Amino acid sequence: MSPAVVASATKQAEQLRLHGNRFFKKDRFGAAIDAYTEAIVLCPNVPIYWTNRALCHRKRNEWTRVEEDCRRAIQLDRYSVKAHYMLGLALLQRKEYAEALDLGRGANPKSYMVEEIWQELAKAKYLAWEHESTKRSWELQNLKEACEAALKEKHFLDASQTEGFVDENTKSDLEQLEALGRVFNKAAEDDTPTEVPDYLCCKITLDIFRDPVITPKLPVIHSHLPFERFPPLRWEDLTQSPVNRSITAGTKFGHKRSYDQETPGSACTVVVVDLLPKDGIQ
Repeated sequence: MSPAVVASATKQAEQLRLHGNRFFKKDRFGAAIDAYTEAIVLCPNVPIYWTNRALCHRKRNEWTRVEEDCRRAIQLDRYSVKAHYMLGLALLQRKEYAEALDLGRGANPKSYMVEEIWQELAKAKYLAWEHESTKRSWELQNLKEACEAALKEKHFLDASQTEGFVDENTKSDLEQLEALGRVFNKAAEDDTPTEVPDYLCCKITLDIFRDPVITPKLPVIHSHLPFERFPPLRWEDLTQSPVNRSITAGTKFGHKRSYDQETPGSACTVVVVDLLPKDGIQ
């Protein structure tokens, strides 16, 4: 194909993408899909056309098509944040939790979608825990009932053979049933939802820690606080460009310290990562 033909096809595809964007903004998802599809026919190796069409399918809850388009986009650009994100959503809809947990791969830390990715990742982890814990709880309850029935049957047979020691047998039976109950209660602890401990929450946002750092004044806070869109006490827009890394959330509260004084809360991170999958905290 001559360079002139390629250039013409590229220009037409870009025009179709712009048409699709306008249709999308007007909630005309069918027309947007048609425009993106024509762009794909002209230039099939442009990942943004595939992710744009996947976004339209997502709006229409067509999750199989979302998955297909996102997988194709990832083949073309394995670092595409949008493709990984929507693929994760599609996998969540299919209850493919193991794969959905990987939806954050290829994420750019500066991308606007990182926060959404983290939220969906947390949801995927919680749903995976909930699914597995429900299954384990059901199996554990069935096993407990079977053990109790077998123990009661044994006690009944023992009682028929030792008629002169009824009181002692009854006491022994109750103790064994109580011991059995304690064993199963202990086994069920990991599948029992619990409250989030205070030491795993940011002192400012009260969110569960994701990237904690240790500071002189506020012992542990989120490292991303200095780069939030709005400062804690001033509600004007804050862009990242004028923000120096030496300015921290503590500076807003009158604490003078540099970002260099903050050190990674590695131990806290380990505790958070270790706790969340076990206790099913969302």
